[in-house]
Amino acid sequence: MSDLKITHHYQNQKFNNIHEFFWGFGSSFHTVYAVVPLFLKELGAPEVIATSSAGIFSIIIALPMLIIAALTRNITNTKRLVISVHCIILFVAFIMGYVFTFSDIIKNPNAWKIYFTLFIAYALAIGIIIPIWADFLEKTTNKSLRGKFFGVGFAFNSIGALTGGIALKNILEKNIQFPRNFGIGFIILFFSLAIGTFVFYFYKEKGNEIKKKSLTAFKKEIKEVILKRTNFHRYLFSRIFYCATLPAMGLYAVYCQNKFNFNISEVGLFTILNVISMGVFSYASGHLGDKYGHKTSMLLAYLFHFLAVVSALFSKNMFIVNCIFIFIGAGQGAFMPSAMNLIYDFAKDKDKKTYMALIDSFLAPFAILFLLGIGFLINKGQFILSFYVIGACLFISIVLLLFFVKDPGYNKLHI
Repeated sequence: MSDLKITHHYQNQKFNNIHEFFWGFGSSFHTVYAVVPLFLKELGAPEVIATSSAGIFSIIIALPMLIIAALTRNITNTKRLVISVHCIILFVAFIMGYVFTFSDIIKNPNAWKIYFTLFIAYALAIGIIIPIWADFLEKTTNKSLRGKFFGVGFAFNSIGALTGGIALKNILEKNIQFPRNFGIGFIILFFSLAIGTFVFYFYKEKGNEIKKKSLTAFKKEIKEVILKRTNFHRYLFSRIFYCATLPAMGLYAVYCQNKFNFNISEVGLFTILNVISMGVFSYASGHLGDKYGHKTSMLLAYLFHFLAVVSALFSKNMFIVNCIFIFIGAGQGAFMPSAMNLIYDFAKDKDKKTYMALIDSFLAPFAILFLLGIGFLINKGQFILSFYVIGACLFISIVLLLFFVKDPGYNKLHI
């Protein structure tokens, strides 16, 4: 497939920045590291469910990916497809906003179960979207500029999330009855995602040169990746230990609130700090990856999450708590462009949807193990031990990625 024209690439960059801004703005009202765990806790969900929400989210996302990759392997009109699948998440967001804003659901003792069901549906919708979205972006970007494309795009996502975080803090500080205050945020989420989805219509795609692939050929390709791509296997092995971040994401907010008893409106400040850090390091890691390889920028993601764990272990005041969310944001910001570009580098001329689906499907069982293990420790009240386990796993992931994984884009950078 020929590369995209530079003029079309930069046109798509502008529209992608708009898309990411509105996605980031809306998503700040439904963050899995702060809003979701604290919302579940306030609704009366068991603490292990609230603290595990980020990990559960990641696991559920992985469930439909391989099926979606197989079903969409021969579809050439990816623009129409990516817009269509986004309508699923729009529907779920609308239901969440309506239920928690306009109904008396707080009187229902099963309110947290109703929300948790919608949360699962939301995660499934994301899992359907991601492989199609990744394939769509591969067809709407120039290969040599892809790191900057994602870095700038995710930076705009963070600018939107910063704006949303400020709005969220203001809403939660107002005298609006719970859970209507969160429900208003879910309505904002719906409208923001709707605008972001509409923008896809204006992207320019590469010419359609997809050869029809049988299901047998699809299975053969998966088998080849599983059996023969040893460097990819080493990367996956490092990502297994990186899965320790999943139970940690929901654990920080609940642990720190238990320790310092801060007002729930502080979740808005956490979001603001998180997204500023995310934006800075999304932009920086995109440029760093284009110049030195995306393995380097992925190492930053691992390191910042490790620093978040260390901060939690030694937190003495709210300043350190704020630092935790800054480090989380830096880790998330460095991870997003790095992970996307590493998929493209590992896949080369193969189907990118397949590689993305394989990564998340392979990691899902390990994510479950981490959730169960950390959940068991939390039920025993062993928060500190949980952080030691998470920190040790992140240290191992850093060592594996640094010393055992070759950057799949190395030749591209140095030839």
